Amino acid sequence: MKLKLIFRTFLLSAVAAVGAGCGDFLDTSLDQNETGQSIETTLGTLWKFGNAFYAPIGYGYSVLDSNLFAAATDEAQQTKVQSDASYFNKGVINANLNPISNLYTNCYEGIRAANFFLDYTANGKGEYMIGMNRDTINDRPNYEKDLASLHWYQAEAHVARAYYYAELIKQYGGVPIVEEQYTAGRFIPRSSYDEVVDYIVKEIDDYKDQLAVNWNNFSERKGRFTLGAALAIKARVLLYAASPLHNPDKDIEKWKKAAAAAYEIIGNPNLNYALDGNYGNYFQGNRSLTSTETIYVVRREQSNTMESNNYPIATPGGASGITPTQNLVEAYEYVGTPDAENPYANRDPRLTASIVTNGSTWNGYVIDQSVGGRYDMSAANASRTGYYLKKFLTDNLNLTQGATAQHNWVAYRYAEVLLNYAEAMNEAYGPDQAPADYTLTALDALQLVRDRASLQLPVVRATTRDEFRKAVKHERRIELAFEDHRYWDLLRWKDAMEVLNKPVRGVKVTKIGDGKWKYEETEVAARTFLERNYYMPFTRSEVENSNHTLEQNPGY
Repeated sequence: MKLKLIFRTFLLSAVAAVGAGCGDFLDTSLDQNETGQSIETTLGTLWKFGNAFYAPIGYGYSVLDSNLFAAATDEAQQTKVQSDASYFNKGVINANLNPISNLYTNCYEGIRAANFFLDYTANGKGEYMIGMNRDTINDRPNYEKDLASLHWYQAEAHVARAYYYAELIKQYGGVPIVEEQYTAGRFIPRSSYDEVVDYIVKEIDDYKDQLAVNWNNFSERKGRFTLGAALAIKARVLLYAASPLHNPDKDIEKWKKAAAAAYEIIGNPNLNYALDGNYGNYFQGNRSLTSTETIYVVRREQSNTMESNNYPIATPGGASGITPTQNLVEAYEYVGTPDAENPYANRDPRLTASIVTNGSTWNGYVIDQSVGGRYDMSAANASRTGYYLKKFLTDNLNLTQGATAQHNWVAYRYAEVLLNYAEAMNEAYGPDQAPADYTLTALDALQLVRDRASLQLPVVRATTRDEFRKAVKHERRIELAFEDHRYWDLLRWKDAMEVLNKPVRGVKVTKIGDGKWKYEETEVAARTFLERNYYMPFTRSEVENSNHTLEQNPGY
């Protein structure tokens, strides 16, 4: 791999700003007018370098077609005929064509920024900068606060490296581990998947005790990694590492490590995470910023991009966007007696919270997708599935007047940790067994998530690993819908060849009078997933620039 400098020089480039100038966001911009001398002597620049490694962190609302990644899975269908999602849907991703190859570059930019900051502050240089040109006696409180910040930032840089490598191996398997600044002519080969996992775990375990538990007393630092965020990264990485794609020998010790990593969050009395009381409201506006469920959230300035991309085309300013599939809708369980005339009644309430169904009210109108209805499916660019996205979107946002709303991307939350724990515990110990020092079984953890959704949901009574495995896969599909888990779950479970080669389905809506409709299931689009697609291809230019030190994934 041929390394590129994240800064062509310190002085002439800048990491992209995220909310620069807004006190509620990390200022990750760099002053392009800095001189060599001021870079060495300006404390503000030290903090900017300490923020820079956050800039490339993924914002899940703009991954594919400036939208959610869900359209690459069986969760949703992209309305636009020409879309980047279609390359995934047709299985034609290759070394010359990968719409999300920018994520690879972003991750290594984040790693280089973290490496730079660690080098920039190493061997006492950071402490020296904090102490210079100030009265460290009379200004003692601020001086000590800055020292604490420096040490937090250094620990966070290690967590940032762990985060970026976690994102890389999720896509590519083994990747080069880069810990040093650019050296001309040096090429670094790939490490194995397990070697990178070990590196990630070590980065977190070595520095977790130096992280802040929370930012309750430092509101200006919200958005930075905490202890909980670091442990959540580790828990997800170890769950993936224990899964069939990466654990073909079914090593039970890997599952035990994954369970222990999740329990390190659940059982820590200082973390105090808990499920939010309202699933639907949790994803709206700024609720996730103060919710006990949130472990790590990515913020951007207010916008209406999600609404303009995903409101129905019949709503002024809407483009339909990614539309949920019947494949997903039919997976929501009944919490009461099925209604023969309304297939969406008496269902798991997460359906109503996540998906706009026919006959429901959205943006002030009843959704009527029958011929002649306001949302007629035969209209140009209307939903082809009979559904629209609701999760994450603000209702009744006036797009024609430029109204905006807050959209926080929750990268890690407590419900996922409980589901990670449930899955790992089942594989390690079975559905209803746990070591003496664990307070939850796999069934206990799963039931907590289901009870938050609705106390009317059937109690899971799995008695075997196979039964529980089906139950936890179902629960992840529903609880984490559209949150960029489905694709990677199908890959790590080795289920993608089966699931992502089936067509996505929708419903045709026919009005039969008196406010009633008839629903006929239809095939919306074929899907193709090839064996090679379990890993992403490195771009051809990346392989060639590495002097072929970077070995391409099989099949590409």
